Amino acid sequence: MTETTKTPVPDAVPTPTPAPRGLIPLPTAAARALLLAGGIATAASAYLAWTWTAEFPGDLTFNGYPGGLQWLTFTAGVLTALFALASYGVRGLGWLLPARNNAPLALTALGGFAVTWFTVIAISTKLGGVVNLEPGGWIAAIASLLPVIGAFALPQERTGTAGTKEALKAYIAKPDRIPAPQATAPWIQRAVITVVTIIGLGVFTYGIDTEYGELFVGYLFVVTFAIWALHTAGLLDRFSALVAGNRSFTLAMGFAAAIAFPFTQTDDHYANIGVNILIFGTVALGLNIVVGLAGLLDLGYVAFLGVGAYTAALVSGSEFSTISGFHLPFWASALAGAAASLVFGVLIGAPTLRLRGDYLAIVTLGFGEIFRIAVNNMDGQSGPDVTNGPNGIPSIPDLKLLGFNFGEAHDIGGFTLGRFANYYLLMVLVMAIVVLVYTRAADSRIGRSWIAIREDETAATAMGINGFRVKLVAFALGAALAGLAGTVSAHVTYSVVPTPYQFAGSTPPNSAFLLAAVVLGGMGTVAGPLLGAALLYLLPEKLVFLQEKSLLAFGIALILLMRFRPEGIIANRRRQLEFHETGQLDVPKQTTLTDEPAVTKAGA
Repeated sequence: MTETTKTPVPDAVPTPTPAPRGLIPLPTAAARALLLAGGIATAASAYLAWTWTAEFPGDLTFNGYPGGLQWLTFTAGVLTALFALASYGVRGLGWLLPARNNAPLALTALGGFAVTWFTVIAISTKLGGVVNLEPGGWIAAIASLLPVIGAFALPQERTGTAGTKEALKAYIAKPDRIPAPQATAPWIQRAVITVVTIIGLGVFTYGIDTEYGELFVGYLFVVTFAIWALHTAGLLDRFSALVAGNRSFTLAMGFAAAIAFPFTQTDDHYANIGVNILIFGTVALGLNIVVGLAGLLDLGYVAFLGVGAYTAALVSGSEFSTISGFHLPFWASALAGAAASLVFGVLIGAPTLRLRGDYLAIVTLGFGEIFRIAVNNMDGQSGPDVTNGPNGIPSIPDLKLLGFNFGEAHDIGGFTLGRFANYYLLMVLVMAIVVLVYTRAADSRIGRSWIAIREDETAATAMGINGFRVKLVAFALGAALAGLAGTVSAHVTYSVVPTPYQFAGSTPPNSAFLLAAVVLGGMGTVAGPLLGAALLYLLPEKLVFLQEKSLLAFGIALILLMRFRPEGIIANRRRQLEFHETGQLDVPKQTTLTDEPAVTKAGA
C-alpha cells in the first residue's frame, strides 16, 4: 500500500500591523517637535502686545510683560511644553505621564488654543474689528495653533487611562478595598498632598479674584483642559490613591486651605462670594444625603434652608421680628433653626415617603412652593402675622459670639478681616460639623441602608431593611443640615424674604441649582457637592456680561458634562462603575481550574 506523502503547509505569514497614526499625516518626530516648539512659542507670545488700546480689560498693550488673559495663554503654553518634554522622556518629568499616552498633550494644546483664540475674538468683537489687533495678537493666534497640529498628528489612544482601569479592576476584585498608594514614605505622600492643596487654593483664589467676565471665561478654558489632561495622564488617579491612604490628613489640609482663603483677599467682596459658596455648598451636602445616598428625588429642598433662616430671624432680636423682645444667642438660634427644619422634614416626609420616583418628586416640589406661598401670605392680612409677608424680616443684627462681633473688622496677624470674612470663618466651622455628620452617617449602618434603598428598595426591604424609617431619617437629617446653614445665611444677608426660596431662578440658592450642584459635582461624595456649588455660584456671578444668556451657557455646559462624564466631576466609585460598563475595561482572560483558556460558545 502506497503511503501518501503530505506536503507540509507553510505557516501563514502574519500581516504586519500598521503603526498607529494621528489625524494629521505627519511623522511622529516632526509632530513632537512641532508640539514642543508650539508650546514654547505660545508661552512666549504672551510677552507681545496684542492690541494697541487699553480699552480691552487687562491692558494687553505692553511688550515684555503679560497682562490679563495673556497670563492664561502663558500658563497653557508652559503646560503644553512640559508635557511635550515628558513625552520625550526627559529625566525628572516622566511622572507627568504615568499612563504613557498622548491625550494630555492634545488637551493642553487645546487649552492654549481655546484661551488665545477666545481673547483674539473678544478683542475684535469688543473693539470693533480685527484692525485692533497688533502683530503680537496674530503671532499668538498662529503660535497656539502649532501645538494643536502637532498633538493631533500623534496617535491618540482611545482607551482609558492606566490608573483608572487599574483602580476599577481592583474595585471589581475587592470592592471593600481602595487601591493602596505607591510604596513611598508617609512624609513624601503628605508633602505631595500639601503641595497640591496649596496649588488648588491658588487656582481657586485666582478664579474668585477675576475682575471681569472675559478673564473668568479664559480661566475656565485653561483649568478645564488642564484638569482633563491630568486625568487622562493618570495623575488624578495616583493622587486619589494617596488621598485614600491619608484621608484624615487630606481632610485637615482641606480645612486649613479653607481657613487660609480670607487671608489671601484684600477685598471683602470676594470673601462675600466665599461665604455664600460655603452656605450653598453646605445645603447641597445636606441634599446629597437625600439624593446621593438614599436616592430620593427632592425638588423642594430649598424650603428647609428657608425654615432655618426664618427661625433664626425671628429669634435674632430684629426690631421687625414678630416675636418682640426675644433674642437668643447664636448657638441657641442655630439649634432652633436646625430643629425647626428637622421637624418640618419629619412632618413632610412622614405622609409622603411611601411614594417613589416621580410621585415623590412632585410632592416635594409642591412642598417647596407651599412654603414660599405660605411665608409670603403670613403678613397679618392674608394670614397670621408671623413673617411680615413679602417684606420679610430685615435689620437682622450681626452675631456676637464670645465677645467677638462678626459685623466689625478685626486685625489678626497683620491681616484685616472684614465682616464677610468673619462670617466665612464661621461657615467653615459649620461646614466642618456638616462634613463630620455626613461622613459618620454615610459610613454607619444607616448609611449602608440608604445605599441599599437607593440601589433597589424592593430587594433592601426583602433583606429586612425598614425602607420607610430609613428614608425618613435621611429626609430629617438632610433638612436639619440645611436649617443649620440657614441660620448663618440669615445673619449674612441682614434680611430674610420669600423670593429666593423657589424651585428655579436665575441665581442660587434654589432647589434646581442645589440639585444640579449635587449631580454635577458627584452624588454620594463629600467634595462633589461642594465643587458643584462653587461652580454654580461663580458662573452667574462672573458671567454677568452674558446677561440673559447665562442660563443658556449653563445649560450647554450641563449637557456636555452629562454626555462625557455622567457620574459627575468627582465620581463615586460605585456610580463610576454604573456609568462605565466593564466592556470599556481590560477584562482579564477567563481560565479554567487548570489554567487553560475557557471555551466559549462562540469558539466551541
